[in-house]
Amino acid sequence: EEIMAITLTIDRQTVEVPEGTNVLDAAAAAGVKIPTLCHFPGITSPGSCRVCLVEIEGARTLQPACVTPATAGMKVHTHTKRVRTGRRMSVELLLANHPWDCNACVRNGTCELQELAKTMGITDVRFPYSREEIPVDTSTPAVVRDMNKCILCRRCVAVCQDIQGVGTLSPRARGFDTVIGAGAGENLCDAVCVQCGQCTAVCP
Repeated sequence: EEIMAITLTIDRQTVEVPEGTNVLDAAAAAGVKIPTLCHFPGITSPGSCRVCLVEIEGARTLQPACVTPATAGMKVHTHTKRVRTGRRMSVELLLANHPWDCNACVRNGTCELQELAKTMGITDVRFPYSREEIPVDTSTPAVVRDMNKCILCRRCVAVCQDIQGVGTLSPRARGFDTVIGAGAGENLCDAVCVQCGQCTAVCP
């Protein structure tokens, strides 16, 4: 079946993409970079981080570019004040439940969240840190899981299911109590896990 091409406008640039393309990829085709934390090439985007928000003419609210299909004639704005404010709020809310121990963290300098906060000029968070301490999972020799630093982007869940086909990791509970769990147990050693390390490779 032949895939139709559609034309839309992103930041006043006209771009033609195959039907079914999301706004994030359409923007990339137009040379426009939209920041994101949950999206990763080759795996399903959960649209959970809300960092890739864009303004679409006719839409009442800001839309996540990674899960919004591009449509013919769509007019997208990626850098308005409303968009920048929305993205900054998303990052601040992520940081509000994230330890600020960057200098002592093994990911210091290679952390996408840290880099994004730096790019946005976020040096302080308006919201109090309210997360309860979660024990670090060191039960396996290959993977260490520190869920205190998890931003619930679900990349690890997607790569475990979509690429590895194992399905060890999944979200548990809801709201502030949400955590990415391993199988039916608390620790990775109790789950069906091949310790491939894909989850650590895609973690932002």
